[in-house]
Amino acid sequence: MILTDARILEEIEKGNILIEPFRPENLGTNSYDVHLGRFLAVYKDRVLDARADNAIEEVIIPVEGFVLQPNTLYLGVTEEYTETHEHVPFLEGKSSVGRLGIDIHATAGKGDVGFCNTWTLEISCTQPVRVYAGMPIGQLIYFSVEGDIINKYNTKKNAKYNVRTVKPVASQMWRNKF
Repeated sequence: MILTDARILEEIEKGNILIEPFRPENLGTNSYDVHLGRFLAVYKDRVLDARADNAIEEVIIPVEGFVLQPNTLYLGVTEEYTETHEHVPFLEGKSSVGRLGIDIHATAGKGDVGFCNTWTLEISCTQPVRVYAGMPIGQLIYFSVEGDIINKYNTKKNAKYNVRTVKPVASQMWRNKF
């Protein structure tokens, strides 16, 4: 079941969901709008290695915006820091963003119960498009879970994305043993 606006507010009141900053005007019927932070990152090498800690180059989005180019993966970050202690958060793109040809995630739209951080976005575009820090970029949708939770993300020893940040985080795949 997807939480409604009233239920999201109840869960915020209970402390089960945290959104910082929380702005009531960003609460939709059954979602919460999140915004693009001021930092982007691009990988320095064109060929990425799943077993390596691939270096990234940081980009600060200027006031006049930044033009995304096709065939480049940009790591972005949400302005909003979130915590979700009893629900499964899903991050989806806004239709207005999709209509500009922007995808905000390649595969990682689902968070885990216990995820506490900003969201790193895996941004790509179909044609050049100018983006701005603070623009609406996506929406969080919260799903109820059924059953007890044994392994919340923020308490897992092998969780790779628990350090609070305002910058995008590169893939940590290299920390896996394979």
